[in-house]
Formats: sequence, C-alpha cells, structure tokens
Amino acid sequence: MRLKNPIQSVANVVESLHSSAQTAKARAAREDSINAAKEELGIVTKYVDLVIQFIGASGLPKMDLLGTADPYFHAKLDQKLLYVSSVQPNTLSPVWNEVWRVKNVPTSATLSVVLRDKDDGAPMDDYIGKFETTVCKGTKEVEVQGPMGLRNRGNFWLKIESSPSTGSAELLPYSFDGPVHYSRHSSPTVGALTNLRDTRLYSTWKIYIKGVPRIFGDQVQHWNRNYKAAQAIFQGPTSIAVRSGIQAGHRMLYARTVTNGFGVINTPDDVFSLLHGGTHRSSNDGTVSYAHRVKPAVYTYIISTDDESFRFSETGAAFFVDFASKHALHSNCAETVRYSGEFHPRPVGGWMNFSDEIADDAVGWELVIDNNSGTYSPDAALLPKVKEIMEFNFSGFNVVALSHDDPALKVSTDACRAYAMSKRGVTEHELEPHATEGEETLSHRASGKKPRIAAVIIPGIH
Repeated sequence: MRLKNPIQSVANVVESLHSSAQTAKARAAREDSINAAKEELGIVTKYVDLVIQFIGASGLPKMDLLGTADPYFHAKLDQKLLYVSSVQPNTLSPVWNEVWRVKNVPTSATLSVVLRDKDDGAPMDDYIGKFETTVCKGTKEVEVQGPMGLRNRGNFWLKIESSPSTGSAELLPYSFDGPVHYSRHSSPTVGALTNLRDTRLYSTWKIYIKGVPRIFGDQVQHWNRNYKAAQAIFQGPTSIAVRSGIQAGHRMLYARTVTNGFGVINTPDDVFSLLHGGTHRSSNDGTVSYAHRVKPAVYTYIISTDDESFRFSETGAAFFVDFASKHALHSNCAETVRYSGEFHPRPVGGWMNFSDEIADDAVGWELVIDNNSGTYSPDAALLPKVKEIMEFNFSGFNVVALSHDDPALKVSTDACRAYAMSKRGVTEHELEPHATEGEETLSHRASGKKPRIAAVIIPGIH
C-alpha cells in the first residue's frame, strides 16, 4: 500500500469542491452571455472537426511519500463530451499518444483537462492539476495548474488538427468520431479466490462507440415500471439502499487502475480477441487452454446514456450473483439506457456445426444480439438500430439482431452453451449465476462482508 501525503489529501478534497462549484458557475454564465451576444448580433456559429492528440506530460509532482505517481486525465469539450485516458504507471513523465476525434465542435469551444493520480483502493484519486486551452489547431505546450492556484505542476503536450465541418453541424454538435477504444477491468478479487478457473470470467469491458446520437436520436429506454426487480431498485423506501449497494459495485467494477487493459478496435479480429478465453480441465488429458480462441459464452450488455459506451460482462459470472439486476449494475442504476440485452458470438452456421478442429480464422463469425433485459425492457422495434450501430463501429462482420422471444434466439443461445459444456469443459452450474464455496461475490466485497461459506444458487435476473 502506498503512503499518502496528508497535505495532498486535504488539497484534493478542497480543490474538488471548489473547482466543481466555480467551474459550473463560470461556465454557465459564460455560455449564457456568449449565446445572448451572438443572438443579438446575428453571429452564426462556425463548427470544425477536430483530431486531438494527447501526447504526454513532464515535470509532474510526486504524489506519494514513496514512489512517484500513476497519472491519467479527463478531457472535456465545453463540458459536453468526455474523454478518459489510460493510466500510466509509476512515472512523472507519462507518454499517452492517444487520439480523440470529435466532429461538429464550435470554434469557440474550450478544451478542459484534469490530471489525477490513480490510487487503487482509495475512495478518491489524488488531484494533480488542470489546464484549459482553445481548440485552435497546432502543437501546444500548456502549463498544468495545481490545487488552490499552485503552479509548477508540470507541462502537458498536445496537438490539435482542425478542418471545417460539413453538413448541418448544429444538429449533431460534439459528435464523437473515434477511434473506437476500450478498457478491460479485472475483478477486484481476481487472484484472491480459491477456485477461479478463468480470470476473464470476472472482467468487465467498456467500449466507447461512435454514432449513438445519429442513429438513436433522442430515443432512450426507461427502466421497466412493471418489473418487480426494477421496482426494488428505482422506487419505494428501500430503493435508496439497494441503489447504493449496486452503485458501490459499479465503482469497483469500472474503476481505472494500473492493471486495466486498454486498446483500440480497428478490425473485427480486435473485437473477437476481447471474447477469447477459457480453460478446459480434464483428468485424462491434463489442462487445455483456449486463451486464443473465441469463447462460447453469453454476455450481458448496456449502451449507456451518460457516455454512450457499450459495457458488458459474461452473463454467468458468479461474481455478480447477489445483484438484482446486472443491467442496472452496468448502467450504474441509470434510469435510462440507450439499449440493453445480451449477446453471444457464433461461427457462421452456428455452434452446432462447428468443431475445435477448425481454426477460428478459417470461418466467418457473427454477433447475435438481443433485447433480453427485464430491467429496461427495450423496444424490439429498435433492434435494427442496434444492428446498425454495432456494424458501424465493428465493420467487417455480420450482426444478427433478434428479439428475446424469437425462437431462433433460443436455438442459437442453447447451441452456444451446449458447445461450451460438451467441448470446452464448462459445467452447467457455471452457466447460471451462482457462488460456490470460498468465492467472494461483488456485493460482498462492496459491502465489506466476508465470502460466503456454503454454495448458494440464486436465479439470474437481468
């Protein structure tokens, strides 16, 4: 455990409170005055398409009594669109070289960047500093300003490319345009359990996808008021406590840490590499690894309304067993999502016609996606839009969108699970949410409880 600087901890809290209040107040006043002046003078807003390259920083301060820092940053354009970087471990001169493309940005926009030091296990990451700059093109070196006006917090380098927007830019301002990038978050208890067979089973993924406002417009899916499990989360006197537990679990699952995996998706192979994994243990043949093969598994997903990300985890993971809704867990108890359901990969022709003797790259692959979510009960009429947005972001492979009550979905899902059991050594218990002896569930970890001693089987609720 790293020793923290107590002065920095106090500064962190003070700066967070002061900065949030001042920034929100100043931003609102500034936008109101600018908009009023433009309207009065008849000035037409000009829009540009940006390519922002976050190069790196140097001269950052030590944030720990022992060690250096694990810096990352949040970048915002006019508080409308957010970019979160990867964590660079143990360095005061981080190099990111990460790219953020955004279309239809007003030329008057401000780019705001806040740097923090990642502290695994701490309730709040240490505040390093911040800066603001215009979106004018060029390579820039910007001084990082520390808490309470402190200077000498290092320098940040970035490069901005700019070109005039085309079309009706004002209809879809601040549109994220890639690259499609992801973060993989490992379970907080990976390595601590006694009988884990596959650590990837306890991972969650967040993929930042593009085109959500263009394809979905203003359509969102509200939580299902007729679903008992959703009622327990969103209404009634006990719902606050229920949401608090789920939100604590969400923060643990999606926390940025130095152990996260980060990457960019350029090809269909990049997508399916995220779905690799599995280990078959056999008393006769020893252990057979399928770490580099597509895993026959079903995943729970949501498309978020707050950051338009595609979030998912394996549906049968025992780690999530105690939560009333895995969809609410992924959405952080958001009252609305863009969409939600389950999906699974399959070879063209289905798992029933596949064999492990066939190399994965010798066949085509499909993604079967549905609206199987009781918590949000997404409108099946929007499944073509789900297909469109998935194929737009993951070009090169086919997406099959099926309603939860379509018989073809059950056939495909059953074949996927049957293959996992017959060919990959997955047991029937592993396909349903459960916790076995010695395993710690996420709700136990979030609440500070000890792992359960005996096995408990709880029906899955989505």
